[in-house]
Amino acid sequence: MITKLYKLFCGCLVCCGITATFTSCDDFFNQESDDVLYAEKEHLNNAVDTIYSVTGILTKLQALADRTILLGEVRGDLVDLTTEASNDLREVATFSISDDNMYNKPSDYYAVINNCNYFITHVDTAMKSNRNENIFMKEYAAVKAIRAWTYLQLVLNYGQVPFYTEALLSKEEAEAAETANKADLQAICTYFINDLASIPERYNTETPGYRTIRGVESKVLFFPISVIRGDLYLWRASVTGSKEDYRQAALNYYKYISERNGQNSAYPTGTSYSMWTPGTSNWTSRRFSGGSTFSSETFGENTELITMIAGDSIRAEGNYSELRNLFYSREENNYKVSISPSQRMVDISESQANCVLSYDGNSVTYSPAGLTEHQSGDLRLSDVWTESFQRDRLTGERIETQSIAKYTTRNVHIYRRMMVYLRMAEALNMAGYPRMAFQILSQGLSNRVIQQEVIPYFDFYTAYDSSDSIFVSRFDFPDTRYAVMDVGDIIGAGAVATHNMVGIHTRGSGWTPMNEYYQFPDFIQINDSVFEPIDIDRQQAYVDSLLLNEEALELAFEGTRFYDLMRFAMRQDNPGAFMAKAVYARRGEEKSSEVQAEVKANLADQHNWYLRWKGKIGY
Repeated sequence: MITKLYKLFCGCLVCCGITATFTSCDDFFNQESDDVLYAEKEHLNNAVDTIYSVTGILTKLQALADRTILLGEVRGDLVDLTTEASNDLREVATFSISDDNMYNKPSDYYAVINNCNYFITHVDTAMKSNRNENIFMKEYAAVKAIRAWTYLQLVLNYGQVPFYTEALLSKEEAEAAETANKADLQAICTYFINDLASIPERYNTETPGYRTIRGVESKVLFFPISVIRGDLYLWRASVTGSKEDYRQAALNYYKYISERNGQNSAYPTGTSYSMWTPGTSNWTSRRFSGGSTFSSETFGENTELITMIAGDSIRAEGNYSELRNLFYSREENNYKVSISPSQRMVDISESQANCVLSYDGNSVTYSPAGLTEHQSGDLRLSDVWTESFQRDRLTGERIETQSIAKYTTRNVHIYRRMMVYLRMAEALNMAGYPRMAFQILSQGLSNRVIQQEVIPYFDFYTAYDSSDSIFVSRFDFPDTRYAVMDVGDIIGAGAVATHNMVGIHTRGSGWTPMNEYYQFPDFIQINDSVFEPIDIDRQQAYVDSLLLNEEALELAFEGTRFYDLMRFAMRQDNPGAFMAKAVYARRGEEKSSEVQAEVKANLADQHNWYLRWKGKIGY
């Protein structure tokens, strides 16, 4: 068997098949002859077999790439479908996914899982190099992270799934597994939190060293363990409400940030932003800093991309990503897209107050409503979404076109830097630190910011205790390595070249630290002369709403939206009502009844948020 991923990279990898084959035409453990690599070997104990097997697992991941994005985006509120959309996509959008829908194939998840199970059981982690180092521990840790990520995606989409951790190598084992233990989201998170905890600390950041393959740095093909653990804790906390789980989620995201580039280094938010020129009056002059953060697939100390799934270069290779054709007008799709930004996405973007500095940096104005090309409010939408038209070369017919700058490559991006920072902020907020979470949005974190804007308020609110200061002290953002931008950086007067940290909201909505419409709520006015402190519960709810909007502004179209809505819904008193209202708002509040009529499932019932397949998986 030629593994497709390695074929994509160098066109020369030949893998062995297995000796035992088994099929069942109606199960989701629908194994093919290549679904478990090297099953005829008792151990994976040499570099060739081990590397080829890891590459085979990455190949299996390719089948999950498009649906990871589409199931996460098309079911949310930030996109709508055009008349070009397939019936399979329409089923996804209307929560009426049939058993034969191309995006409803649990067997693809289990193909990854089964290979991971086999590898984890049989790889020889005890083998030492001549320097007495474990040779295959990097691969072992990487495959454990892939398995955890895949099970998490599976349970997020199906709600309740058959769970097993041993490789299935016979038809009988496969059939037994279909009716074996069923695990829900909380159980999956708990198992893999514990499973990944057993991996030595050094492998949180060390990945298999396969270097660059056909221009792709292999480091971006793996899933950082600390980020996976952060997600597992965040999702479990969303189910249970555990403050400690939220704390652990925040600490794991911070662990990745602080360790990604090694000791005594940093992984700041950077200084990328799109902003109106100070003092502008004609609303056509914009400033950009930092360049594109979406399409770059390089790996360095300050690059945005963390993890991606590589796609094949041509459709005939079998795992060719269709995302470009769905989101981006190209000759290959006759310039006709299937997915476009929704009215709800436009409304969220335009509702932001864009704070524009004066030339001297002492005062601000706000950009007006009604600007063309979706430039009112936050500027990130207009940066990534442009509309135009083409003429048919034969008929001269006008074809409306769009480009979404997040979809210009054949590869599918899974994790990036701002996503990690936003999830850390989400976890901090729900752990009881809304002020610290707000700083991530407003100006960015440094030890100076934490000391001035977070710690002093612990004595102000009775909800804090001594353990809170101890917890916050675990987040170390040295000012020498995390330098928060100031006014001088924006107006060009006395800018400090070493400043490398910006509040995420500033990336599109102007200079947020001086935005009077984007302030942390400390007091509520009782009457003309009496103000009372706002309790932390209300502060958390307020910051939560800011975060949900920020995740839309920053991560739109990247496949996270439905899952973000799920987490936020789980925190509400009425999760179903929250989810239904969000999804129905795709075309704006006035047309929510139109969307409601199209959605085939009652979203007030949480079971209807999930996929089902032939009564064998899902609620």
